Amino acid sequence: MKTQKLFYLTQICLRTLAVATTLAAASVMFSSRQSTFAFGTRFEARYSYSSAFKFFAIANAVACAFSFLSLLYILIMCRQHSNPTHYFFLFLHDLLMMLLVLAGCAAATAVGYIGKYGNSHIGWMGICDQFGKFCSRVTGSVILSYLSVMFLLLLTIANASRSRQVIPPPEC
Repeated sequence: MKTQKLFYLTQICLRTLAVATTLAAASVMFSSRQSTFAFGTRFEARYSYSSAFKFFAIANAVACAFSFLSLLYILIMCRQHSNPTHYFFLFLHDLLMMLLVLAGCAAATAVGYIGKYGNSHIGWMGICDQFGKFCSRVTGSVILSYLSVMFLLLLTIANASRSRQVIPPPEC
């Protein structure tokens, strides 16, 4: 019984952290923009100018919403008797959310790297010298999102382990 309570407490804490970090990552990315003047012309950097950054922000928002719903589900499961099937579905849920957020992180990291360092082979120059605030916000958002990947990974492992506990069939 004590192990079960500890398991639920861990689930609640990790899901709360996953919701918080994905929400923070999405909100920071959605609000990332900066303008600068160069050669008498105004230039602007926004997350919405990059499809990879849009995917990243939306992936975090979706993961936040579904992680919040799974948190509510766990709170309901605390009050009722649960079986390994519930944990298997939570395992699948957490795995999909982790993969979604990880895909968004990979896309944002790749575009962020090009934004910071450019690509000399193609002739692209880095923009972070001119848009430092924007690049810092994007970097912070990506770091928060990688933290959420870690929380979702821990949830995936915990639920995979718990779903392996087989209930013996009833005696005939």
